Order: sequence, then C-alpha cells, then structure tokens
Amino acid sequence: MINTDVVIIGAGPTGLFCAHQLGIIGLKCEIVDNLDKIGGQCIELYPDKPIYDIPAIPECTGQELTENLIEQIKPFNVNFHLGERVQEVKNKDNKWILKTSANKEFISPNIVIAGGVGSFEPRKFSSKSCEIFEGKSVLYSIKDKAIFKNKTVAIFGGGDSALDWAIELSKNAKVILVHRRDEFRGAQASVEQIKQLEKEKKLEIYTQYQLSNVKGQKVLEGFEIKQENGESKSFKADYVLGFFGLIMQLGPILNWGLNIDKKTIAVNTENFETNQKGIFAIGDICSYPGKLKLILSGFHEGALAARGCFKYARPNEKYRFEFTTTSKNVKDRLGVKK
Repeated sequence: MINTDVVIIGAGPTGLFCAHQLGIIGLKCEIVDNLDKIGGQCIELYPDKPIYDIPAIPECTGQELTENLIEQIKPFNVNFHLGERVQEVKNKDNKWILKTSANKEFISPNIVIAGGVGSFEPRKFSSKSCEIFEGKSVLYSIKDKAIFKNKTVAIFGGGDSALDWAIELSKNAKVILVHRRDEFRGAQASVEQIKQLEKEKKLEIYTQYQLSNVKGQKVLEGFEIKQENGESKSFKADYVLGFFGLIMQLGPILNWGLNIDKKTIAVNTENFETNQKGIFAIGDICSYPGKLKLILSGFHEGALAARGCFKYARPNEKYRFEFTTTSKNVKDRLGVKK
C-alpha cells in the first residue's frame, strides 16, 4: 500500500503542472497513467508539432513542453506508475483507496483526475494474426527509432503520426507506407514530402489497401494487404507499425459516483473539486461555465486543485499562500540555494 497526499491520474501537461504546484506547497503525490510514457496527448498525438499558446514560450513542440515540465518537477521526486489504469476506487475513513491494473494499491485523501478526455488506448489492427507480435514487431508507438535502422518497416495510417514517422524512418530504413484511402489526412507539407520521397524511391506508398494478416511464427516475416475488390499484395518486413489514432475512454471512472455528462466531469471553479469530497478534476475532462480546452487553462485548474487538496492532506494546518520569489519554505522545497 502506497500512502501519499495526492494521487494524480494522468501524466499529461496538466497533471505534471499540478504535481509541481503540490510540491510547491509541500504535498507529495504519485502519478498513474494508462500510457507507457509521460506526456499524454502532447507525446502521443503531436510530439513534433508546434504549440503556440503557452505563456512566454512563442513556440514549442509537445516533446519539448513535456521535457520542460518533467525538469520542473524533479526537485519533488515524483513517482510515476506508467502503463497502469486505476481500476477501483473506494472510500474508507475519509481516505481514498485506489487499485491499479498492476495490482498496486494507493491510499490518499485526494485524487486529481487529469486524464484528458479519458485514458488513451491505441486503435489496433483488426487482424488477430497481429496479437502474438504486439509489443515486439507489431507496434502502435515508437520509443526508440534506432531499432529500425537498416530494417524493412511497414507503416499503416494516413494522419500526421504515420506521415511524420514515414519521413523520419525513411532516412535509415526501407519504408512501406499503406493507407486505406486515396487521400492522406496529415499536414499538406508532409503529404508533399512523402510523395517526393516516393519519386526518389526512398519509400513505397500503397493507397486503398488495408492489412489482412501478418506472417511468421516466433519472428515476424512479412505481411499481406488487400483492397476492397480482393486484390492483394505480400511483402517481407521486420516491423509493422499502426498509427490509427487513440481511443479515448473514461473506463472505470464511470463507476466512481461522479457527476458525469457527455464524458466530462462537473466541477466547481473555486478548487475544481467534483461532487465527491477529495476528488478533483482538471484539464479536458472537467467542465464548468466558460471552460476553454487549452493547456493554459489546465495549468490554472491544476494550481487551484493543488490548494484544494491541502485541507484534506493537512487538516490540522491552515494553508498560507507563499510567493515563490520570496518564500524561504518554497525555495527550500525547490532546492534553491540562494
């Protein structure tokens, strides 16, 4: 059983900044996320795309924003529990007990739900033949692009992620790009670039095809694609990558007694607490009059939710606001020597 002041569900920008604000006021937190990496939508959907609405930062990518937020919370030694979903939540003696899909248990007076619009799960290939290779040679995200060097890689999808990775991996690998439609959905500049790479014979493109099966026993050997008219083609390949976007699901949150409407959770605007005492919701998953789905708004919500957690984590102490520029306590927590 892990005992902590706050459990944050969601390791996206909003959850990360909330962890920072909790550390600033002297509270410990643990972060749980269904994805296998830190960063939420920023990492999963647009790691290399520019973001223009972060205050004082004219432009940054999702990857850069995530890295900076991780650096910002380093002084607080936050623990991450990635690739885990919170399955069960129950209240006992004014404490919340949470159990994850990895059978970890947490006890805390506070829960902050910062899970975007729910937990993210990749859309997968429909072919059952892919299942035995999942996580090995059939992949839905990329952790280390170096493994594809001098390999044959099939990429399925027509959006930004598929195009971006086709362009990137074509530098060091043989790339076969397959899309079920004629037209790609990615940025026009990326579409033009892959067509140019095709002309230069640096990658192959097949449209109006879908994966029918993959071949191999213990090791992936190749794959087959088919058109609606039944025409098929077979290829050898070392890896098959699918980029079909994410399925966003509320999952077990639906059973926690929260006031949910249209996949969002109603909160107050004082501290973003839900109808359940000690459960807060911030980011895209929360709703209130005038809500804007901006990262900036999520940062504001996380700061106020952190202060809302204080009264449950420290019931015998009165919260006193301290400026980071002048407070010795805050500077000590941040490890500032001056």
